[in-house]
Amino acid sequence: MSAPEELRYTEEHEWVTTGSDSVRVGITEYAQDQLGDVVFVELPEVGKQLSSGDVFGEVESTKSVSELFAPVDGEVVAVNDAVAESPELINSDPYGEGWLIEIKIDDAAAVEALLDAEAYQSLTAG
Repeated sequence: MSAPEELRYTEEHEWVTTGSDSVRVGITEYAQDQLGDVVFVELPEVGKQLSSGDVFGEVESTKSVSELFAPVDGEVVAVNDAVAESPELINSDPYGEGWLIEIKIDDAAAVEALLDAEAYQSLTAG
């Protein structure tokens, strides 16, 4: 499974972009593979305040329903309407068109504290 080097990761299998005061969040290739075919995505409203670890939505697949967890503190500034309309984008392009939300982060250091690609690959290898 790929884990792009430029991203950060959570133990709950979300990915986060780096290098900006707002970050994109999605689920990893590993997570979408474990879920199977994604058929429904529930995302928060723009403007919602999140704290790290908060549930911000859910992904439903043919196998199960999984909660989505905020990787950092901040405000939701965008949601990917394309994914709400075509949830299969998560399966076909989890690191691109399958992104879920953008968060204006409260503390940039929180992103750097997340797992790097090597640590995430170690987590999913076992």
